[in-house]
Amino acid sequence: MISVLVVDDQPLIRAGLVALLNAAPGLTVAGAASDGEQAVGMAAATNPDVIVMDIRMPVVGGIAATRRILAGGNPRPRILMLTTFDLDEYVYEALRAGASGFILKEADPDRLLSAIHTVAGGDMLFSPSITCRLIETYLQHSVSGSSPSDAELDLLTAREREVLRLVGTGATNNDIADRLTISEGTVKTHLNRVMTKLDLTSRAQAVVVAYETGLVTPRSAA
Repeated sequence: MISVLVVDDQPLIRAGLVALLNAAPGLTVAGAASDGEQAVGMAAATNPDVIVMDIRMPVVGGIAATRRILAGGNPRPRILMLTTFDLDEYVYEALRAGASGFILKEADPDRLLSAIHTVAGGDMLFSPSITCRLIETYLQHSVSGSSPSDAELDLLTAREREVLRLVGTGATNNDIADRLTISEGTVKTHLNRVMTKLDLTSRAQAVVVAYETGLVTPRSAA
């Protein structure tokens, strides 16, 4: 049974999500919060498997709440962001904060339920290649004045760095295994070590780090 915490500031949407999840087999509602501040407290109290989190809310927004929740102790929940926006900085910042993916509020109920199961299983909502395009879109239009340092990559072995680079290009575990002539299980082991050393919470976040540290550029991933 997958426990889900619902976070949305609009009462009708929040109630609709709770009703949908309560009626879905294999899912149970851990609680419902109306803003990010409540979400942080309820996440600590209920330890949900997945949090369906609205990005834009009063008091504390979804991205800030995601950072605070994932900075806490283990086990860390998977966070699925709800948004009315598509390719913009909100999506990028959500992935950077450690969210496992995002879904538009206009999506049909079956897609939302499928998305919850996807992130609960440890995968990103979208394929790595789609996530790469989202990140490229933002980075190509970003006006940030500073570039991230790659000092944190010193924690990685050469093989772990190569696995991270390939993840950043949108390669699946099977693709990486074929490229490096190793088993898919070994790829997963390397990726788990990368995520542990860099304190990452999702594959999407690993893709962001690969871009921000220069392991991957939009041109090299194309």
